[in-house]
Amino acid sequence: MSFLVGTASGALVAGGVYYGLSSMISTRTQQHRVDLHHLSERLVNASSDIPAPTPAAARIPHRPFVSMLQNGWNNQIEALFRSTRDLDQQVMDWARKTLYGGDVKRPDGTQ
Repeated sequence: MSFLVGTASGALVAGGVYYGLSSMISTRTQQHRVDLHHLSERLVNASSDIPAPTPAAARIPHRPFVSMLQNGWNNQIEALFRSTRDLDQQVMDWARKTLYGGDVKRPDGTQ
């Protein structure tokens, strides 16, 4: 007898939980549907004279002094790397000349 009562009470509780969740999901879905309909009506019926925000490019301030400093810094860094590359090439040429004697062609075919 207790087996049947336990099974019946478990089924009753599960049915109640299922009905409660189903009812809650249904009411929320209906509310979302009403909200979306309201928002779509507002969007369709909106006046077209609403001012748009300024574009992002117009909101960026032009600062000539800062850009001049940045360009100068970038030029100095570029010159530093270029001179390092040239020094490395000179060291390779000196080492090649010292090790192999005379003018030896580089692997890329130049002298």
